[in-house]
Amino acid sequence: MVVTEEMVRDMKSGSVIVDVSIDRGGCFETSRLTNLSDPVFKKFGVVHYCVPNIASRVPRTATYALTNIFTPLLLSMGDVGGFEELIKRDLGLRHGVYLFNGALTSEVLSEAFRLPYKDLDFLLASF
Repeated sequence: MVVTEEMVRDMKSGSVIVDVSIDRGGCFETSRLTNLSDPVFKKFGVVHYCVPNIASRVPRTATYALTNIFTPLLLSMGDVGGFEELIKRDLGLRHGVYLFNGALTSEVLSEAFRLPYKDLDFLLASF
C-alpha cells in the first residue's frame, strides 16, 4: 500500500481519492472494490472511488494511450529477439509481468489469492 489508513484518516473531510490500481489490490489501505452501480464509499470522511478497469469508461482515449505504450515495446521486442529477452533487459516491464509461461510471478497476487508463485528472475534464468 502506498497510502496508509493513518494518512487517509489525516486527510481533510470531503477529500476524494481514486484508486486507479484497485485492479491489482489497490494503493490505499482503506480501499475496497466497488462497481459502477455503487462506485463510492466514505471512510474517515474521505470519498473513495475504487471501480476496476477505469479505462473502459473512455475506450478511445485508452486505446491511444495503450497504443503509445505498446507500439515501442513491440518494436523493441523485435529488435532484441523476443519477449523473454526484452523483460531481461527492461526492469520496468519486468515489474509488470504477473504471468510467465503459465506461472504466477507476483508474490502479492499469490498471497492475496493463495496461489503458488515462482520468482520471475529464476524463470528467466532458464532462457
